[in-house]
Amino acid sequence: MNVRKLILKAKLNLFPHNNIKLIIGSGSTRYNGWIPTDKKNLNIMSGDDWAYYFNKNSIDNILSEHVFEHFTKKECLKIFNYCHTYLKEGGCLRIAVPDGYNPNKDYIEYVKPGGYGCGSDDHKLLYDYNTLGSLLKEAGFKVELIEYWDENGKFNFVTLNNDRGYIRRSKDNDHRNQNGNLDYTSLIIDAVK
Repeated sequence: MNVRKLILKAKLNLFPHNNIKLIIGSGSTRYNGWIPTDKKNLNIMSGDDWAYYFNKNSIDNILSEHVFEHFTKKECLKIFNYCHTYLKEGGCLRIAVPDGYNPNKDYIEYVKPGGYGCGSDDHKLLYDYNTLGSLLKEAGFKVELIEYWDENGKFNFVTLNNDRGYIRRSKDNDHRNQNGNLDYTSLIIDAVK
């Protein structure tokens, strides 16, 4: 048995089963009260991994910041279906990804598949609120748009409630956004079961 999997299983046993908050693809991200995971201990593409750690309808919140652009559309749908299966009724999958409708050409060049930004060499997709929202609806979620650029280059947002997960690359939280400039934002969607 993988030691990392045993450690994660032990951490899960420390959390009350009525309040599981999970970060998928966490890397070095750590938030108090949230369980960080990455491919080494939870392969989100594996139904066996999901079933090993969780009961169906047992997770309150899942947070994913700049992860799903690294998967194909088919892979994302598979993962979204797992998330839907393991979230409680009313639970939320909060997703932040690079925003394909961002009107800043430098931003798009930075984040697009094969762009020059960190990690973009592995990006498979550049979502906008329509494409990501449709995929989440296909997996059975109700979509709540939090921050996004629309087709007309207008930035839309509602106040980001961090109870569903803190997004660093957002309008209010990214250090690059100063003096009223939106130099780096994400497409942020809450997908609610």
